[in-house]
Amino acid sequence: MTRADERALSDADRAHFRDRGYLVRRGACDAARVARMRAVAEAALRDAVEPIEYEADLGYPGAPRGREAAGGRTARRLLGALDRDPVFMDWARAAPLVGPVRRLLDTQDIRVVRAHHNCVMTKQPRFSSLTGWHRDTRYWAFDRDELVNAWTALGTESEDNGGMRLIPGSHREAFPPEAFDSRSFFRDDLEDNRRRIAAAEQVDLGPGDVLLFDARLLHAAGRNRTEQRKLSVVFTYRAADNPPQPGTRSAAVADLDPERPG
Repeated sequence: MTRADERALSDADRAHFRDRGYLVRRGACDAARVARMRAVAEAALRDAVEPIEYEADLGYPGAPRGREAAGGRTARRLLGALDRDPVFMDWARAAPLVGPVRRLLDTQDIRVVRAHHNCVMTKQPRFSSLTGWHRDTRYWAFDRDELVNAWTALGTESEDNGGMRLIPGSHREAFPPEAFDSRSFFRDDLEDNRRRIAAAEQVDLGPGDVLLFDARLLHAAGRNRTEQRKLSVVFTYRAADNPPQPGTRSAAVADLDPERPG
């Protein structure tokens, strides 16, 4: 773990990331920026500013059965964060994010992925769903599965409100197809899988903390059992020489070069 003012990663940080698949940067995002991003997100949720992904759209455990059911307009993600407000664009390109990501990807030339994540994740009271164990790369298509997710907490995150759980080291494992169900979730009815799930770690975060994790790392999150919504800004980064495969969803929109305007 590192302090917010240490923008460059140490060799120990990089080794931890390679071995465990994640790293937490405490207080990496300053309080003023956190407050601004949270205010923009809260206003977008209040006014239902599209594009929005609703819990009912995915049908995960605990989600409403449809948009017209009770809680059917419960937001899960505010999509297209980079284009919602300059505060998100500025943060995606800020040194406390791109500096560590460059070190983890071992290149100065990186891109912010627009087609995946690029969102404000929410866990709402009452109608939030349970997210099963999965790898983010399950539906992605790049030349290599070497991508880094940057998860910025805009408030407190813990088990009580659906905070992140991770299986350390799982990004380095090659699982057989039968380890996953038809929706590419890691099955919890298999003994080998249960053994790995038993080793999972809960990652508690505070406002401004950033969780960096390998997109191949198995992770999950429970429901929000509190009365306050949880908000997190999530961006994914790739090396410039690791492009999306043509004709796939990953290539549907041009990625952002953090060194260039827009």
